[in-house]
Amino acid sequence: MQQNIFFFLQNKKNTQYLYGNLSFAEALSLFRDAGYTATPVIDYQGHYLGSITEGDFLYYIADHPDLCHEDVLELEISEIVRKDFMPAVSSSVSMNELFQQSLEQNYVPVVDDRNIFIGIVTRKTIISYLMKEASLHKDNYFYNQETKETINPFLHVR
Repeated sequence: MQQNIFFFLQNKKNTQYLYGNLSFAEALSLFRDAGYTATPVIDYQGHYLGSITEGDFLYYIADHPDLCHEDVLELEISEIVRKDFMPAVSSSVSMNELFQQSLEQNYVPVVDDRNIFIGIVTRKTIISYLMKEASLHKDNYFYNQETKETINPFLHVR
């Protein structure tokens, strides 16, 4: 496989993301309108802060039963973003590491060497690519007489 991360990247311009200084109420409204279950959060310099999910909003409300309307208007989402959730990868990450991380999350945020958010790689994009490659190589299966199994050499290429 000769591809690098940029082959799979959905760049920042075409990605839904939120700014960390948005209020809880503003962010929840934007989040709800977009219809996503998770989205990256960045600061105004473009640094990746983490990702936020529907559950993060819900759990914050559940964990703070005394939350009032004024609090929701003042609380910035950067305060509720889980820093360790959906960690970003560097744009120089190996394909093996990228694919491994995509097993654990719906999308993988990608940052440059200054931690500036440049886009995401979705699990859907990776799976679509692998399915296309598998269909292109489906004639490369062969039957091993000794072990009585079908082998796909494409799956064993590193």
